[in-house]
Amino acid sequence: MKCFIRTIGLCILACMLCCCKGKKANSDNPGDWSTVNSQLSYAQGFQVKSLTDGIYLIDIQDPQAEESTAWHFALVPKQLKSFEVPQDYTVVRTPINKSICMTMLQLADFIVLDALDHVSGITSTKNLFNENVLQRVKDGKIFTIGSEGDFDAEVIMAANPDVIFISPFKRGGYEAIKQTGITLVPHLGYKELHPLGQAEWLKFIGLFIGQEEQANKLFEGICERYDHIKEMAAKAEHRPTVLSGEMHGGNWYAVGGKSFLAQIFADAGADYVLKDDPNSGGVNIEFEKLYAMAANADYWRILNSFPGDFSYDALKASEPRNELFKSFKEHKVVYCNMKRSPYYEKAPVEPDVLLSDLVYVFHPEVLPADYQPVYYKLLP
Repeated sequence: MKCFIRTIGLCILACMLCCCKGKKANSDNPGDWSTVNSQLSYAQGFQVKSLTDGIYLIDIQDPQAEESTAWHFALVPKQLKSFEVPQDYTVVRTPINKSICMTMLQLADFIVLDALDHVSGITSTKNLFNENVLQRVKDGKIFTIGSEGDFDAEVIMAANPDVIFISPFKRGGYEAIKQTGITLVPHLGYKELHPLGQAEWLKFIGLFIGQEEQANKLFEGICERYDHIKEMAAKAEHRPTVLSGEMHGGNWYAVGGKSFLAQIFADAGADYVLKDDPNSGGVNIEFEKLYAMAANADYWRILNSFPGDFSYDALKASEPRNELFKSFKEHKVVYCNMKRSPYYEKAPVEPDVLLSDLVYVFHPEVLPADYQPVYYKLLP
């Protein structure tokens, strides 16, 4: 089987190298075209310009950094035989046929767009719940290519993707993949600092697969629902305080006050104990310092992958001092187990649902009494 895949991979690579020749028609003067900036409401990690003949120019940059590496792609409709794009833009003919997703967040965009026909590879099926994806893996329509740093280049070639969506600031291991000649496209949705910014990356995928209108419509609905729940939470008279994270390796790993999580807490009508922290990423805090800030927090949010039934006993066993928190004593831990919930593959495109879950906990009077939480629930 390995030899068979290797043979297919070599054949595909040869074809790709041949097809790549002469596919670009570039110009150093982008001022020759009329351009329109496509409107993005929340996403900060990519920008889109619309050229004539259905060509899109996409600029990608880390939304958490003032200065960072930038990537440039020109999405050119396949039917165009002659075209010009700026010299520093990599051409991708659209709609793409197949792609490989390196993260669940990327896969979530394809799932919500009902576009799994455009996915031929994923890293693994760990913590994957989607039955359609699992069946496609079983049927050989979607290949599993291995984990970051240990990708199987032969399987990647057999998957025959037009592009591979990557997370360039993670562990990576992309050097072997670069040798295949397949275009690597950064997907930085995980770097967005607003829940709706992360969800808006479904527009990014929509551009690659020719589903721009569907993506725009889906995102519009997400925004409407999110804003409606946010407005309801804003009317609550009391704003509870909330801490997040757990103790690992002697330090408490939390996220800063400018993070995705801090934003969704605020929109849910709660005050994050680290809301004044200037960091957007992870923050390591000694237990004593964290306890001084959060001892009397009303709620405690925990997201983990616990093997079995997570409980207050398990939380205490992991760190005996956890029982000192008010939220522990009053059984107000807001919990999601990623081993039992499709959090990774659905939550990125369901910020409205995440928000609803949190509002239902923080302000139960706001939502209908029969509301059924999807991800976060109070730990019994």
